[in-house]
Amino acid sequence: MHTALRVVMVGCGDIGSRVALILQQKGYVVHGLRRNSSKLPAAIVPIVADLNDPKCPADWPQQAIDYVVYVMAAQSMTEAGYQHAYVQGQQHLYSWLAQHQQQPKRVIFVSSTSVYGQDDDSWVDEQSPTVPKRWSGQIMLEAEQLALNSGYSATVVRLSGIYGPGRDMLIRQVRDGYHAPGLHHYTNRIHADDAAALIATVVLADTQGQTLEPIYIGVDDAPVELAEVVAWLQQQLHVSSIDGLELRRRAGSKRCRNARARALGWTPQYSSFREGYMAQLADA
Repeated sequence: MHTALRVVMVGCGDIGSRVALILQQKGYVVHGLRRNSSKLPAAIVPIVADLNDPKCPADWPQQAIDYVVYVMAAQSMTEAGYQHAYVQGQQHLYSWLAQHQQQPKRVIFVSSTSVYGQDDDSWVDEQSPTVPKRWSGQIMLEAEQLALNSGYSATVVRLSGIYGPGRDMLIRQVRDGYHAPGLHHYTNRIHADDAAALIATVVLADTQGQTLEPIYIGVDDAPVELAEVVAWLQQQLHVSSIDGLELRRRAGSKRCRNARARALGWTPQYSSFREGYMAQLADA
């Protein structure tokens, strides 16, 4: 009899739960690690744990683990919060795997395009230099290296600005009158459904014996200037700008390519911000 493959989702929040359900529907047994298991989908086997605690969780699976997907969200947007979530938490994970002598086929670490420091509107891909100027990108880069040097086969998925249900900050800001006058700043986005589908695609491709690259960028097909997104949202929401409420320029201005992810067999369902936000506004 074919034994189901076992996946541990370390950090089973919004994106983690989406990935978990895709894989569970494909026949994988999925364990979801989070501090509060009441929010886990019913089909996911709970692991109640705080990654800040080095002690192995009581309900850590005893069976062989085939895949680990590390998809944590930092509890606070601080250097300490990032260190705990992405570096120390990962170190705790590897010690738990070692304690149980578990050898996953692959670890997938979910990172961020913040590891790129480019600020000249240039096109960026997986081969582009990573010289982040901000601490957030620097810690993410350190965490990526930890995964890639963990001793397990590892793949990093760098996601850009995730939006979708429950992630509507820009919509709220535009509704409140914020605008981007004369702001020249490229942004890269990915809908939460597409982000989850890409992570699941990496697991499925590995299961099917495809050769994986060490790094994939997860973005839609159309990097765009923030001012264009804001103007389009104003139209859809029938709102106008309020003087003095100006969106501040974020760090970096770059355009990320998704060719490598597409070559793996992934296609974004929402190819640009228009399709994604249109669906989000329709559901609101």
